[in-house]
Amino acid sequence: MWATTGRSVGAARRGAVRGRAPLASDVASDDRPPRIVVLSGGVGAGHHRASEELARRLRRQGFLVDCADVLCAMPRGSGRLICGVYRRMLGVAPWSYHALFRLGCRLPGAAPCTRALLRPLWPRVLRLLPPDTRAVVSTFPLATQVLGSLRRTGRLAVPAITYLTDFGVNPIWVAPGIDVYCAAHEVSRAQASALGAVDVRVAGRVVAAGFRPASPADRRRARERFGFPPDVPLALLVAGSWGVGEVATAAAEIAATGVALPVVACARNAALRRRLRRRGVGHALGWVDDMPTLMRAVDVLVENAGGLTALEGMACGLPVVTYRPIPGHGTANAATMQAAGVVSWVRRPEALRATLAAAIDGTRPERGAAQALFEADPTTVIVDLVRRWEPIATQPARR
Repeated sequence: MWATTGRSVGAARRGAVRGRAPLASDVASDDRPPRIVVLSGGVGAGHHRASEELARRLRRQGFLVDCADVLCAMPRGSGRLICGVYRRMLGVAPWSYHALFRLGCRLPGAAPCTRALLRPLWPRVLRLLPPDTRAVVSTFPLATQVLGSLRRTGRLAVPAITYLTDFGVNPIWVAPGIDVYCAAHEVSRAQASALGAVDVRVAGRVVAAGFRPASPADRRRARERFGFPPDVPLALLVAGSWGVGEVATAAAEIAATGVALPVVACARNAALRRRLRRRGVGHALGWVDDMPTLMRAVDVLVENAGGLTALEGMACGLPVVTYRPIPGHGTANAATMQAAGVVSWVRRPEALRATLAAAIDGTRPERGAAQALFEADPTTVIVDLVRRWEPIATQPARR
């Protein structure tokens, strides 16, 4: 099971009182730092990486932090099954995921049905929370649904916060009982509020510290490290940790513009890398451990999901172009990010050349708006809520 340092998930389970949520009265009377638990979901890598950065910043402020994957807490391997089915849908039948996503967004009962299906997960999630937990943060929509139910029924008596990793907010991200939502932008805040979220705050975005704008010397060293030509404009094409979507087509179309040479981060999709290398399309890379250096080597980022990698590119000062987004949340994120003015969404292949040229020349206006996303730190919202929370010894459960 995925967990970060602090206290392991196994230790959390052993330390928790079976079947009962952490109560404020459980907090130890000694001088131990307050504990925060961050719940994520291992669908791709973005939710985990956001959780890890939140945890790192909270620890730096003196908190104990545990991270856990709610999919691993699901019984009989059902979490792995969900992840596998989702990945298969995106890779083999993206239309099916698109239809499912649209149904979830349009069907009024989608979120309540999801909460009902997740009801058996309540005691398992409670066992992930040590008795001295002072707040729980979700970076994954299914975790949000469980935490909202636990808060609403009184089984969880400490604050529950949702960090919305997606720009586009769909109904599964919103659950009655969540105390505070941290949104990326005012456009995202408005979407969450329209879905019934009570307290939504525009609270900034988090990426690891290594993602920063590059100097000319940084750029030169980065290109030397990866063996890239020193003076050719480069477009980094990313498609998440699974390398899904119309990546090969997008790479060929970027190369055909003549504006930039594509550098494709194929991640864990070895078949995609082999296919691109056979075709001789740009530079096809496998899994890259040092993404900050790779981003310092390129001139523009082209992405298809609106996830954490897009934010990392923005933090590096790269212009970000969304092209051929994956169905479902990828398209929703593209529309929201374009409305927020932080990316250029290319909807037609014939518009790709002009957009890439403007992005590389620095004549697109989105870069400044994207940089503004990092002026605030969402951990300040979490810390303020924890420190101002009034301890409540007991809380009646509501069904």
